[in-house]
Amino acid sequence: MKKEIKFSLVYRDMWQSSGKYQPRVDQLVRIAPLIVEMGCFARVETNGGAFEQVNLLYGENPNKAVRQFTKFFNEAGIQTHMLDRGLNGLRMYPVPADVRKLMYKVKKAQGVDITRIFCGLNEVRNIIPSIKYALAAGMIPQATLCITFSPVHTVEYYAAIANQLIEAGAPEICLKDMAGIGRPGMLGQLTRTIKEKHPEVIIQYHGHSGPGLSMASILEVCENGADIIDVAMEPLSWGKVHSDVISVQAMLKDKGFQVPEINMKAYMKARSMTQEFIDDFLGYFMDATNKHMSSLLLTCGLPGGMMGSMMADLKGVHAGINMILRSKNKPELTLDDLLVMLFEEVEYVWPKLGYPPLVTPFSQYVKNVALMNIMSQVKEEPRWSMIDNNTWDMILGKSGKLPGALAPEIIELAKEKGLQFTDEDPQTNFPDQLDAYRAEMKENGWESGEDDEELFELAMHDRQYRDYKSGVAKKRFEEELQRAKDAALASKGFSEEEVRKFKRSKAEPITALEKGRVIWEIDVESASLAPSVGKVYNPEETFCYISTPWGTHDKMLANFKGRIIEVCAKQGSIVNKGDVLAYIERTDLAS
Repeated sequence: MKKEIKFSLVYRDMWQSSGKYQPRVDQLVRIAPLIVEMGCFARVETNGGAFEQVNLLYGENPNKAVRQFTKFFNEAGIQTHMLDRGLNGLRMYPVPADVRKLMYKVKKAQGVDITRIFCGLNEVRNIIPSIKYALAAGMIPQATLCITFSPVHTVEYYAAIANQLIEAGAPEICLKDMAGIGRPGMLGQLTRTIKEKHPEVIIQYHGHSGPGLSMASILEVCENGADIIDVAMEPLSWGKVHSDVISVQAMLKDKGFQVPEINMKAYMKARSMTQEFIDDFLGYFMDATNKHMSSLLLTCGLPGGMMGSMMADLKGVHAGINMILRSKNKPELTLDDLLVMLFEEVEYVWPKLGYPPLVTPFSQYVKNVALMNIMSQVKEEPRWSMIDNNTWDMILGKSGKLPGALAPEIIELAKEKGLQFTDEDPQTNFPDQLDAYRAEMKENGWESGEDDEELFELAMHDRQYRDYKSGVAKKRFEEELQRAKDAALASKGFSEEEVRKFKRSKAEPITALEKGRVIWEIDVESASLAPSVGKVYNPEETFCYISTPWGTHDKMLANFKGRIIEVCAKQGSIVNKGDVLAYIERTDLAS
């Protein structure tokens, strides 16, 4: 019998690889007991990376989500791990050192055991400080190698980085094959090389299934000493996500490895519940192509986790590109044409930008440059005409040293713009800021939260946190969700009027009780507005006021719990008795 192989479920990561949003906290606490009941997971990825920022984007407190989700696994003895972008913390751009230090204290207090620290450039200067901060906070730092395939990303390259990270105190190494393009043979050799020198170090493999190599890669790393494999489960496994735990277990068991058994009754319940979450709202933001595997990904190397945002970007520019082509009497492009063009342009751009491993945020930078190059070429302008500031920071060395050499044309372009290259420690460019954020919280009357977690959230995601606190984020999300639902109906051939009738058929009209002017709110600081789609009312809550011609201001109550799906009367408009003010979908009725 061969060694024991443990499994780690990347539940929240599955969603980020499949679409735009994450399950709500009420959904996470429903699925967690079933994940525990499946009995086959030694670890679960619970938070970090973009996951917590997504909570803010739909108006939910990420700290509560992390605490409530991890609680189930803590009590069951299942280790929890988070995704950590090193210098960038949980966001897409660098974080001051004092905020980075606070992150580990907060996450440890919230019940997170392991932090998977990665840098998109494999820059040890960005990873080693986080190893120290995590150890000081009592977390397990899992240092990460971002795997890709290029002339410079060799076994020797990765092994040398692993040695530095282990010497800095990392007891674990993750092989983060974020695009699934790592060749199985190379991954096996790298695993063996690390294990031969550091047999005590735990190696965990994280490989996306998009290009189709993941099962071979899993077998190779296990044969060469890996300890833990990241897996997924239906209905989100495969596609651009990860191999399914059932298939991985069967393959490894057949090869003689010790693997845990799966409680299939619990698996099927979790599978069904996950589909329920998709049907609820998450599916409206999941591109169908994210369920497809494609060998085209081998050439462009783009990661599974960004496919959802990339498809949204392509759809956003598709119409504009075709408009330009029509104006030039050239044939229009299909979305598939554009996708292949983007893959080919990424393949062209990537080596010229120094072969940064295509993982967040550098995958987005390279993709953005490729997309802008396509736009420039369509307009018959030269490549490299549009490079954003974040990408320039990467090029100039402000994020760390690039693995490969920049193309002469990129160096020349930087000189033309008067830009300076640097080899300074990236952290020196971003001074401490916690005191300023403490002052902002005090000025706003906001609590810093348990273990300073609210202070941390503001400091890590300041703009999104302010939108969350103001309610703007939730309003924006509810409107986006309603538009997505309307678009889904329209795509099935329903007219705008039919869509409106369908929505209203599931709702109740709230009608004016008398003639007068509708007053939805009285805001003395900014413009008074009608409620947004998605706003939830409770039975005794004031719905609106009617200012009558005879001088009274009569209050209307909601009378039942529900969420607005359509507003029919504007702030200040004149209505007659019986006119519909809004339609509300009731949420207080038994299903």
